[in-house]
Amino acid sequence: MLGILSAGTAPGLALLCYFYLKDKYEPEPLSLVFKMFILGALLVFPIMFIEYVIDVENLINSNFIKSFITVGLLEEFFKWFILIYTVYHHVEFDEPYDGIVYGVSASVGFATAENIMYLVTNGIEVAIGRALLPVSIHALLGVIMGYYLGKGKFSASIRRRCLTFSILIPFILHGTYDFIINSFVNWLLIIVPFMAFLWWLALIKVKSASSIVPREGIDDKTIRYKHIN
Repeated sequence: MLGILSAGTAPGLALLCYFYLKDKYEPEPLSLVFKMFILGALLVFPIMFIEYVIDVENLINSNFIKSFITVGLLEEFFKWFILIYTVYHHVEFDEPYDGIVYGVSASVGFATAENIMYLVTNGIEVAIGRALLPVSIHALLGVIMGYYLGKGKFSASIRRRCLTFSILIPFILHGTYDFIINSFVNWLLIIVPFMAFLWWLALIKVKSASSIVPREGIDDKTIRYKHIN
């Protein structure tokens, strides 16, 4: 059991540490990061219950709809909602990159709890595959969601658009991932370039958010940012 817990938690924590350490200016308090991780983990239970009911009652037969709605939209909406409700207006969320830190925290918390339950059921031998695919994609989608939350919070003119993108893009990407996995016999040939694309996109967002630093002399209501030349 200790081996399963270790294999289940290590990938998510490693990814969280990686993106946390990319915050160059003012690292977020570990207590708040841990809180978001735990909240993300707790989301597994209501989501699994909803997915179980949909499956048992055979409410959705289309693999396409199941991938995009039952999995993609449902999971990403819950993570997005908990970020908006818990941390979006928090005083510690005071620079655009913070959105990535909290987005990844909630996402890998969810992925870690889901991963542990999967390993308990299917055995530790699937741990590497789980780390490379489901755990990684949750972290990468957390980066993208958090990037747009951070960008929107500190850019009033595009706030509504960024908030829309923060849920819409992860939902579409997650649904696409799930549809590939469940619809193609040779899904590995498609998922490898898809995951490479997601890593590229996420690292572009990390670089963009990291290139923004707070200016001196801000007040408590308005935060202005400038890009490093």
